[in-house]
Amino acid sequence: MFTPEGAVVLGKLLDGFVLNLQIFVITLIGSLPLGLIIMFGSRSRLGLRVFGRMFRPIRLLTRGFVWVIRGTPLMLQLIFVFYGPGLMGLPPIKSRVTATLVTFIINYAAYFSEIFRGGIDSIPQGQYEAGQVLGMTKRQVFFKVVLLQVVKRVTPSVGNEIITLVKDTSLSRIISVTEILFVADNYTRQGLLWPLFTTAIFFLIFNGLVTLALGRIERKMDYFRA
Repeated sequence: MFTPEGAVVLGKLLDGFVLNLQIFVITLIGSLPLGLIIMFGSRSRLGLRVFGRMFRPIRLLTRGFVWVIRGTPLMLQLIFVFYGPGLMGLPPIKSRVTATLVTFIINYAAYFSEIFRGGIDSIPQGQYEAGQVLGMTKRQVFFKVVLLQVVKRVTPSVGNEIITLVKDTSLSRIISVTEILFVADNYTRQGLLWPLFTTAIFFLIFNGLVTLALGRIERKMDYFRA
């Protein structure tokens, strides 16, 4: 490992892990707001209450979408998104990284939408009624009273999904994205074992940092505690 050749291998592993981090960050940025939108669609009454009639016809569509995404493997979704359009005569997605990002954002948005739905359902109906008694509109009640409490309640579950996302980025290797595990596996086939252990260390360190950050966020949410 501590040779010029080892330094080259380590550099390529680091480059691969940077790609893992990019997939992680972009997926998180895209899937959290999309998950909230999907949640509004699947809970048509809430969508109607906050945004109006436009949410009525998409209830079945969003529920079916979530059912399909949660019921099929992420690896299968990656293969379908990258190879499927071309096989169906549609313009293919040429970039493997783009296909990965599209798949990950859609997949995690579906899971986040169910977490958000559970958080919304846990808020007592009296919270809505109390806000309206104070003269607030339904939209104001949701965004200024309910949503903040939901954030507190779903933070642990969202945190678990975020930690899973860190590890799931390695699944992109199935469509030959040159993330860290793809690189490590190539060197393992050449007879080197230490790149696999180095890959494990990279993931352990990053997951540890993410866990610490999530713990700090949860502690900051303690002001909601009764």
